[in-house]
Amino acid sequence: MSASLLFTCAWVALLLGLALIGMLWLQRTRQHEHAAEVIERALQQPSAVAADPGMHSERTPWRRAIDILETIGRRFENGRLGQLLLASEDRLLLERTNHNTPTDRAIYLGLRVVLAFALPLALLPWLATDGVRTGLNMLAGFAAGLLLPKFLLGAWASRLRKRVDDELPLLIDLLRLLQGVGVSMDQSLQIIAERFRTVIPVLGREIHDANVAYIHGRPRAQSLRRLSESFDNHDLQSLVQIIVQVHEHGGAVQEPLRQFAERLREQRKMSMKERTGKLSVKMTLVMMLTLLPALMLVLGGPAVISLISTMAKLRGH
Repeated sequence: MSASLLFTCAWVALLLGLALIGMLWLQRTRQHEHAAEVIERALQQPSAVAADPGMHSERTPWRRAIDILETIGRRFENGRLGQLLLASEDRLLLERTNHNTPTDRAIYLGLRVVLAFALPLALLPWLATDGVRTGLNMLAGFAAGLLLPKFLLGAWASRLRKRVDDELPLLIDLLRLLQGVGVSMDQSLQIIAERFRTVIPVLGREIHDANVAYIHGRPRAQSLRRLSESFDNHDLQSLVQIIVQVHEHGGAVQEPLRQFAERLREQRKMSMKERTGKLSVKMTLVMMLTLLPALMLVLGGPAVISLISTMAKLRGH
């Protein structure tokens, strides 16, 4: 047996051993937690537990997988590994996607840990058989499994930021329209959250959460803090400042909103002109590589064919 095959077998045995240890530890943890839940339910509602003893077993496989990830994440969250995998950047991404809760953080951390070990095992049959290359590929798979959830979360956050940029002009127009018919700022925010969430789903959801926080006793500035800070949008921050000032001091807000909307549209026009200029430069290269050869073939093809036939006739004489 060659050294490379021995090295590969050793890697497989190590990963299988780690997976087996993790499964045993996870099973024991779930048993302890299940026992604690049963005892707590029995102390709080004895009749409900006696009437429905199979309530825990009726969960769907997806719910069980989420619970497993949450359990793994909670085990590592307070340790050094949790601090490394839940850095400030990760928490900011979770905040932008409105999932910066203890449960969501635990699920995210558990997903990164599980994929870091599961992805190399899943890719093992397609990896090279050479010992050193197998080890490097396994490390690459470990890194990919560790970073893949972060990349996906970052793409989701970027998509939400783009949707916020697209929805902001419509939100300003709605606020200006409602203020023009004599509706107060608080009522305007309530109407937008209740009746226009299908039109501006992201900002409508954020305004709805801000209204719920305001109803529960938070000041208006604090309830709008997430809307102002989570998406890193300076125009949205300016709009929140206008809303807070109108809420605290009152006054006419139609003209500031009109000027703000016009300035925002001018910025978007300039941005579109800049993107159009860059796109024209890129299309020049594409046309040179695709359209120009086809054009030369169409224009010069008959001449080349005629020249070839003429040369063939001259060669025949």
